Amino acid sequence: MSDDTPQKAQVINPPQTLQGKVEKGGPGAVDLEALAKAEEVIANLADDYLDWVKEDLVRLEAAYEKLKTQGGDDAANLESVFQIAHDMKGQGGSFGYDLMTAIGDQLCRLVEKMDTVGPRQLNMIRVHIDAMRVIITKGLKGDGGNEGRQLLMGLTLVGDKAK
Repeated sequence: MSDDTPQKAQVINPPQTLQGKVEKGGPGAVDLEALAKAEEVIANLADDYLDWVKEDLVRLEAAYEKLKTQGGDDAANLESVFQIAHDMKGQGGSFGYDLMTAIGDQLCRLVEKMDTVGPRQLNMIRVHIDAMRVIITKGLKGDGGNEGRQLLMGLTLVGDKAK
């Protein structure tokens, strides 16, 4: 396969419940009653997720603008973008927004590879932020269906061009 051949986007579907993530029975196992209570707390917080992620998007936009307008310390500004995207990635799957997790991960991997930031790098970051906004605006839960797959495929191609 040549390097110019488009790669199929990989969708990572993390377990949706804590029970799918922890060991049950045996040494070091989790108390199932405590686990059920934790699942209930997470379910009750799901409604708040959209408010939190919108706040995270505002913070991500601000970090992007700082990166865009402030010359100098690209490393610190990239770290800010990375940290916010990393938080969003971690929360997405917990609340049923697996596509947010996948795109947050792509943005983190992209930013990790950057030493300096020019117009091309800014554009790559911008399209990932815009994609995250689309997920929330359209309420694309899970893998986002066909629209989500197309979004992820486009971002994968953007990432491949960065190599």
